[in-house]
Amino acid sequence: MDILKRHSFHIPVLGLGYTLDTPVKVAPYGISSVISLVDDKLMEQVREVYCKKFNMPFKAVSDKVEDYRAERVTSYLNMIDDVVSQKVAELKKSTLEKGSELEKYFRLLPDVSSLKEKFNLSQKSKQLKDELINWVQDHLPVGSIDVNIMTKLDKVNYKDGEQLPIEFNDAHAALRGFANSKLNSSLVLSAGMSPRLYSYLENFKDFYPDENGIIKKNIILKVSDFRSALVQGKMLAAKGLWVSEYRIESGVNCGGHAFPTNGVLFGPILEEFRQSKDRLVDTCKAAYEAAIEKKELNKPASEPEILITAQGGVGTTEEHNFLMDHYNMDSVGWGTPFMLVPEAVSIDNTTLKLLADAKEKDLYFSGLSPLGVPFNSVYGASMSELRLANAEAGKHGAACTKKFLQYNTEYTDKPICTASKQYQKQKLEEIKSLDLTEAAYNKQYAKIIEKECLCVGLGVSLLESKGIMGSATDKVTVCPGPNLAYFSKEMSLEEMVDHIYGRANQLDDRPRPHMFLKEMHMYLDIYKERLEEVDLENAKEKKQLIAFKKNVFDGVAYYKELFAANNTAIIAELDELLSKYPELEKEIA
Repeated sequence: MDILKRHSFHIPVLGLGYTLDTPVKVAPYGISSVISLVDDKLMEQVREVYCKKFNMPFKAVSDKVEDYRAERVTSYLNMIDDVVSQKVAELKKSTLEKGSELEKYFRLLPDVSSLKEKFNLSQKSKQLKDELINWVQDHLPVGSIDVNIMTKLDKVNYKDGEQLPIEFNDAHAALRGFANSKLNSSLVLSAGMSPRLYSYLENFKDFYPDENGIIKKNIILKVSDFRSALVQGKMLAAKGLWVSEYRIESGVNCGGHAFPTNGVLFGPILEEFRQSKDRLVDTCKAAYEAAIEKKELNKPASEPEILITAQGGVGTTEEHNFLMDHYNMDSVGWGTPFMLVPEAVSIDNTTLKLLADAKEKDLYFSGLSPLGVPFNSVYGASMSELRLANAEAGKHGAACTKKFLQYNTEYTDKPICTASKQYQKQKLEEIKSLDLTEAAYNKQYAKIIEKECLCVGLGVSLLESKGIMGSATDKVTVCPGPNLAYFSKEMSLEEMVDHIYGRANQLDDRPRPHMFLKEMHMYLDIYKERLEEVDLENAKEKKQLIAFKKNVFDGVAYYKELFAANNTAIIAELDELLSKYPELEKEIA
């Protein structure tokens, strides 16, 4: 990818609904973004809205259809592609005059873009302007309409009480829906390795080179460390499936579910990718070429390339450029700040104001997720308020209507959701039967009732923004990362892009820690919590805690060396942060 012709940032997936139609809003301007493929019902509702708006035929896909989930995904993605194509065609018809959509396209580009240079030169010559307009018709880069599948969300499905074959599992069906769509884009696989889902990829021709050597659908892996990238990349390459991009996410995350490492910090992880990228390419390439030959597949038209990108907690143009220049990233993901950009995401006005007003104390690392994975959240979201009010009234748990997060089998043969009424009723009865102290009971109680219905909550804001009203009990769950605290107003798309490229500053005037130190702060909090709860008589738990502490200190040493020459202010800030954790001085005995 020639990054001088394109934007150097992308918008990652944000919840189930917030970026569900983001490509319609940003792809015509050359900005890539990611759609979640979790909620097929949500896709149906939004598809109907867009079909009416753009005068397209709409025929609902009934849940009585055998393969309805995959068909809904395919229909939705094809509709998004049609709408984006229509908007791009309209953009190409506009002039290069000030205020036009085409002029806005070039205005948004980074100042170092060769495309922007062409545009600037065209303003001085009619001949160059005519040449640029002609070039635009066939060559204007459009943002990629990428999709995300969380591999963990692969629930088994049933019909008439009988378990359906594995290809009807949630993630498998979503994958099939994308594979059957006409999109020429990428599949972002996140939330860990899934060998059976990776094997299922082999069934679809669009992931292999066609007769011209072109791969229509690429694979992106979201990873947390180099070893994971190497293992998964080689596994897929051995199937003849090339991973075109490894998307590294920091512990701070772009919002939503967070997957913290065992204390290994973002900087050292990026450093390993920087130093070892050639090993990743060579290892995967050898396995890929052998698989292509063994399967007698078409060879790719060009030498397989690997992009390395990063995301999570980025908030300034200096951080953006540092990731691009020092670590040689091919793109940087900006997630949470875009929650304040209705031109890019779909969000209701009440939640937008809640996020704009949120400060550090309002944003927290929660246990809301039924998956048992840490989840970024903000105090005051309407779903959380309703959940707490219901619990106070003795009404625990939610009606499980969408069933995407049914994984617990403590009390049932078929999995149920830990946020459901069915689960919480039984779990609360269980802890009542135990001989717990009041403090121990309250702690257990708080953990149980904290689980929230994400399936509904993460889509409500999108529906409200589109004027689609649901049940009175349908409230909003929102999942911003902690980076939101320093952005305190609604922004236009142009204001946000100008902030990314250093043409404007949208941060408020409160002190903001460097993205690396914000992540370190999170890991120090995790260490402190684990130190309080760990059973030091348990050899395994003790070993893990010792490793966690060592990894953090290795990261500290790395940052001190990294910034010693040109940013002593960060080192001073780092030392001040460490001084707030006397627990680090204690030996684990």
